[in-house]
Amino acid sequence: MKKATGVEQSQPLFRQVSDNILNRMERGEWRAHDKLPSIRLLAEEFKVHRLTVFKAYRVLTEDGKVYVKDKSGYYVSADSVSSEEVEDGVVSSYSLSNQLSDIHRMPAKYQFSQALIDPNLLPNIYLSDYVKKVFDMYPKVMGTYATVQGDDELRESLSQHYSEHHRLQLSSEELLITSGAQQAINLIAQMMLGPMDTVLIERPTYSVAMDIFRRQGARLIPVQITPEGYDLDEVETLMRTHKPRMFYMNPTHHNPTGYTVPAWQRKVLVELAERYHCLLVEDDPFRDIYFDEEPPLPLFAYDTEGWVVYISSFSKYVAPGLRICAVACRYPFMEQLIKAKSLADNGTPQLNQKIFLHYYTSPRLQRHLAKLRIALQVHKEIMEEELAKAGWEWTAPKGGLNLWVKLPGDITAEALFRKSITQSISFVPGEICDPLGESNSWIRLSFSFANEALLREGMQQLTALSRTL
Repeated sequence: MKKATGVEQSQPLFRQVSDNILNRMERGEWRAHDKLPSIRLLAEEFKVHRLTVFKAYRVLTEDGKVYVKDKSGYYVSADSVSSEEVEDGVVSSYSLSNQLSDIHRMPAKYQFSQALIDPNLLPNIYLSDYVKKVFDMYPKVMGTYATVQGDDELRESLSQHYSEHHRLQLSSEELLITSGAQQAINLIAQMMLGPMDTVLIERPTYSVAMDIFRRQGARLIPVQITPEGYDLDEVETLMRTHKPRMFYMNPTHHNPTGYTVPAWQRKVLVELAERYHCLLVEDDPFRDIYFDEEPPLPLFAYDTEGWVVYISSFSKYVAPGLRICAVACRYPFMEQLIKAKSLADNGTPQLNQKIFLHYYTSPRLQRHLAKLRIALQVHKEIMEEELAKAGWEWTAPKGGLNLWVKLPGDITAEALFRKSITQSISFVPGEICDPLGESNSWIRLSFSFANEALLREGMQQLTALSRTL
């Protein structure tokens, strides 16, 4: 697979500027016939040479997106913005992108795109009993808001849990409860990123994170992740050269590859973050789903200077319907994050937090997690067995919910997806996980959602379909 060390290798700087301008036009920042900022102002905003902005405007003019008025400047072309796109100052969904959500909305009998647990593998009756107990313990729970930062009792319980199980030294005041990891990523992006700010991001990566960062106008610089982790010399070079605002990473049972970054690299990454003042955003939704030994400690365990934000979501495997995620970080960053959360929804629902508190910390659920790991390993082995029969290639993960699979021959993910969805089979094409929009010979297959019978049947049909292409 081709190695890329940066977006600049495939896209000149003036192209990045023109893409940023076009993106802002599409989301309604500038409407048809609005005057655009001068070359001088944009050069100052993007921190680039004026000639770079001039080239960007020239490209947009040649493409008919922008027109020029003599001695007046550049203006938005009427043809570049759909009349349905922005109405009365409200941006429509046309200008938003969430390709993964689009795939999830497609009905499929054989569901290999959703990295969620088969609901039948969750202790649903046990959860139902706990819900009843919560109403007895907190009879006024439906009549109160939680604090913006999150339920005090839950944060105290989680801080103890992290200390005992992950050796994270943090107080309850250094935890924020959000409505899922996606909200946490979005809040951090809104706080940290503006147009043309640089973000280091794994290649491949979680596609929704890329959509969020691009929505802020950020430049994405890919860092290749392999079964051995990262090329740390490359990471240091990128940090020194591009001065990124943040490095978004998923180093434990990585989505989509399943790779886990070794402990020694985690220590070095924190040192690099401190040296180059680059915030590490550690997304860790699969830590408890391991098949042999526990994974290395989170990067947050090595952080003493506040350069790591740790996102620990429980939505994948504990109780997806509750949408509970804990974000750990130091002050003063936490103070700003609380403010951002208050503007987003003024706090995660109190009922959800109380249910989760007594559910997650119960000995019964912790025993269930051990059984769940075994069940998911069986699911993984069924999928791997069918892939092996078909001669497909992948690296067996040590945890998580996904396989990152290379398609045989010159089959493309796009062609296979078009055909498979007509047969009610869904998966995630590798292209949408790639910051460079490539990886079209790779797909992500989630083995966790379909039951064992559907898993084997669907995989047999998928591999058979590939032989018709």
